[in-house]
Amino acid sequence: MGVAGAGKSTVGSRLAAALGWTFYDGDDLHPAANVRKMASGRPLDDADRRPWLERLAGVIARHARRGEPAVIACSALKRAYRDLLAAAAPGVRLVYLKGSRELLAERLRRRRGHFLPPRLLASQLAALEEPDDALVVDVSAPPAALVAAIVRGLGLVARDENSRDGGEER
Repeated sequence: MGVAGAGKSTVGSRLAAALGWTFYDGDDLHPAANVRKMASGRPLDDADRRPWLERLAGVIARHARRGEPAVIACSALKRAYRDLLAAAAPGVRLVYLKGSRELLAERLRRRRGHFLPPRLLASQLAALEEPDDALVVDVSAPPAALVAAIVRGLGLVARDENSRDGGEER
């Protein structure tokens, strides 16, 4: 979780690959109306986010029922949003990708092909309620280092570590 520009999609997809888990990019699960609203430069409100959060919670619940772990990259800016997601299944773990306003803004200026314009960073930072129950990683490190820190911080074992150690995936 984290604001725009934190690297959620990059780090989340790499984390899922390292663990051999399924990856979902929360951006892909937004209703079309949300994407249009953000693309026009208007921030989402709680009512806009509700159907999206419910869709994400459904993905979490479905994976939990099947006993299949997954990584979901999404902003989850407010405690209420995270509570809704965590209630979908036991064992939901949060990783907060945290970066300075300057770093995030620079990343958004360089990003191409994404619907969210850089000017919405301010509204995301204003809405952010930093979690007190998440693994926090500083996004100034390269993605590979972030993935390694997350695997270590959550007490997981990456697939390549399994093959060297002969251990089972968790």
